[in-house]
Amino acid sequence: MRSFAHYISKHLVSFAAFILILLFLNAVVFGLTFQKIVTEDYGDSSPQSMLEMTAAAATPEQLSVEAVQKLRQNDIWAIYLNADGQCYWSIDLPENVPESYTIQDVALFSKGYIEDYPVFVWNTDDGLLVLGYPKDSYTKLTNNYYSIAALRRLPAFVLGMLGLDVLCLFLAYYFSKRRIIHNTEPIVSAVETLADGKPVSLHISGELSEIASSVNKASSILNRQNEARANWISGVSHDIRTPLSMIMGYAGRIAEDKTASTTIREQAEIVRKQSVRIKELVQDLNLVSQLEYEMQPLHKEVVRLSKLLRSYVADLLNTGISDSYNIGIEIAPDAENTVLECDARLISRAVNNLVQNSMKHNPQGCEICLSLAASKNQLILTVTDNGIGLSAEKLQELEEKPHYMESTDERLDLRHGLGLLIVQQVAAAHQGVFELGNAQPHGCRATISFPMQ
Repeated sequence: MRSFAHYISKHLVSFAAFILILLFLNAVVFGLTFQKIVTEDYGDSSPQSMLEMTAAAATPEQLSVEAVQKLRQNDIWAIYLNADGQCYWSIDLPENVPESYTIQDVALFSKGYIEDYPVFVWNTDDGLLVLGYPKDSYTKLTNNYYSIAALRRLPAFVLGMLGLDVLCLFLAYYFSKRRIIHNTEPIVSAVETLADGKPVSLHISGELSEIASSVNKASSILNRQNEARANWISGVSHDIRTPLSMIMGYAGRIAEDKTASTTIREQAEIVRKQSVRIKELVQDLNLVSQLEYEMQPLHKEVVRLSKLLRSYVADLLNTGISDSYNIGIEIAPDAENTVLECDARLISRAVNNLVQNSMKHNPQGCEICLSLAASKNQLILTVTDNGIGLSAEKLQELEEKPHYMESTDERLDLRHGLGLLIVQQVAAAHQGVFELGNAQPHGCRATISFPMQ
């Protein structure tokens, strides 16, 4: 966890540093954009500087040649008024600008404009110096002035920089997200695989190597536990086999002993049958364990499922099932010659489990239909009966307890859960999907969908 916290903290610090760099770049771009305007407005050519320079070079008789040249370089006109508002002299005065003013006129233009020319004034001992700038060069507010060019450029600059900042932040977020996903995706995938009970092995260097090491350690522990569990089940199954065979043998001999009483022979037959059920249960448990921990090797071969189903039904009928059960088979024309690369023994076992479940759920008898259909992407094997079906509670129980389920219905075999689990695992081992539900109008419907090859 410390490694992961350090990894996240590093990305947060990097993102904060990126924001600071972005702010610095904004300031730099602002300076480059408005440098000339700021220099002109508040530098040597600013109104304040030009007033000081002109006032220093002005007398009631004339203005120095250097000052006149500098005024003309900046397109500035000038007028020097005496105390009565009359003109001493003027430089490049526009035609519509008068040369004499009253006290009221001076009071009005000293803070604003003369004929839309922004003007700036400087009080000297001899009079009032007035400098006029080109129209639309400045906007004047009380006690200050602002460049109209700067004000016009400022909204475009703000919007442009805001757009660039948003784009940069989005790109930083996007690439940071991609990097985080790229670095953590193997770990997430490994955890999901580990959650499915499968071993994983991560090889990650850098900041997340500690987390990868922890995942590998957990995988190794779970793998050893699964192997120990599977080996224990396999060992117990092997150890039970010998005493169980002896019990079955002695029970069979007692059941066939003509000298024994009828009651003893009947009880011995019950012992034999229950021993057979225990043997089947142990075999199922062993197979479930092997499939669950992928210890069951698949002997795949190309199989025509239509032929396999017909062979299974023929073998089932030859075993002499009760007349109360009617077994049928339906093969769609497009599925007749369709083949599947599979373990034929396991597929037959899955089909048999479904048929046996239908028979055991319906001891009064029912019709069972095995069907096979093909679509563009799937080969669908279905076992349907018209029996009592499954209650809503039973369906919910099957969904919530997929492993080693106990039946709450006394009429049902306790092997019900293992049988369905074997079907589910056989389907998964062949990349298929197992679904169980009720058929219409009544009965049960089990479907195994295999991907077409």
